Amino acid sequence: MTSRFSALVPDFLETLVPYQAGKPIAEVQREYGLERVIKLASNENPLGASPLALAAVQEALSQVSRYPDAAARDLRGILAQRYRLSTENVIVGNGSEGIMACIVRAFLHGADEVITARGTFMGFTVLCRTRGIEPIMVALKDYRFDLEAMADQITPRTKLIYLCNPNNPTGTIFTRDEFDRFMARVPERVLVILDEAYYEFASHRLDFPDSMDYRHDNVITLRTFSKAYGLAGFRVGYGFGHDHLIRHLWKVKLPFEPAVLGQRAGIAALGDSEFLKRTVELTHSGLDYLYGELERMGLFHVRSVANFVLVRLSSREEVQHVFQKLLERGLIVRPLTQYSMADCLRITVGLPEENELCMRALRQVLTNEKAP
Repeated sequence: MTSRFSALVPDFLETLVPYQAGKPIAEVQREYGLERVIKLASNENPLGASPLALAAVQEALSQVSRYPDAAARDLRGILAQRYRLSTENVIVGNGSEGIMACIVRAFLHGADEVITARGTFMGFTVLCRTRGIEPIMVALKDYRFDLEAMADQITPRTKLIYLCNPNNPTGTIFTRDEFDRFMARVPERVLVILDEAYYEFASHRLDFPDSMDYRHDNVITLRTFSKAYGLAGFRVGYGFGHDHLIRHLWKVKLPFEPAVLGQRAGIAALGDSEFLKRTVELTHSGLDYLYGELERMGLFHVRSVANFVLVRLSSREEVQHVFQKLLERGLIVRPLTQYSMADCLRITVGLPEENELCMRALRQVLTNEKAP
């Protein structure tokens, strides 16, 4: 139907499908009349938030009538000190996706080309489409980024390449050797986003290409407090890059983000090494448990270096059936239709009891057992 606003809305925005987040707990409780719902869909921290961060937030509540420091000097200063950078190399924002949006706004326009993978974080693709740019999406190879195939796609019009390592939603990584060979083929004029939202879960791997071990002028690293530090609700992300690139991101970034409480929480969380250690240990033990149960059920799954596991079923229809039946039992997982993986779902590592309940319910659904 033609609207009087049609002339105002570009065609690419009219047809844009927005990023679809996982179902919230309250909605599932209302819809199915459930008292308890376990959410294993959004890769959140099952331990909650860092206790030091919560204490800092409580202390900072009296400051919420004031605008936050627009430059986030304290938070950026601590990040710069930790990673031996200048504060000019650091930017913070509303989650790593907020900074990703700044990168897209600042550097993409017109006939620019973007390269990424088919089967990675969909938020980036949506952001590109808001600029009228359809990314070139290279298929994953064995559920991993195929960096050689991505390098083959580089043309004189290529402006931006998006990499996610570990990758969401597969949990896989590309290695140091693969990254080195890839960057040798990337022209200096091409900007690479290296999304390391799940870095803390992979940093123990000797073959993981930690971006802080490199100093590529055309790479911007993105990280977040949402996952390992349990601050998803505060929306605090940070990025590292050449000061010339970071300077231009500040020009398009919304002022006063993150908020006062988010900045305080981030600072305190960085000092809570004990909470981070517990989170990583819980994740690794949880993955081991999930692998064992999935193997016993004969289900294909991908070994993960993040805090979730990808499970492949027989078809899109089976995924939707399993998703729905788990919802009815009070368990939220993530179908991956939007990720071009319609026969897969993603399960976040929860607390041990939550993992057990999820696997028990999954077994019931697949064998048509009745819930107790």
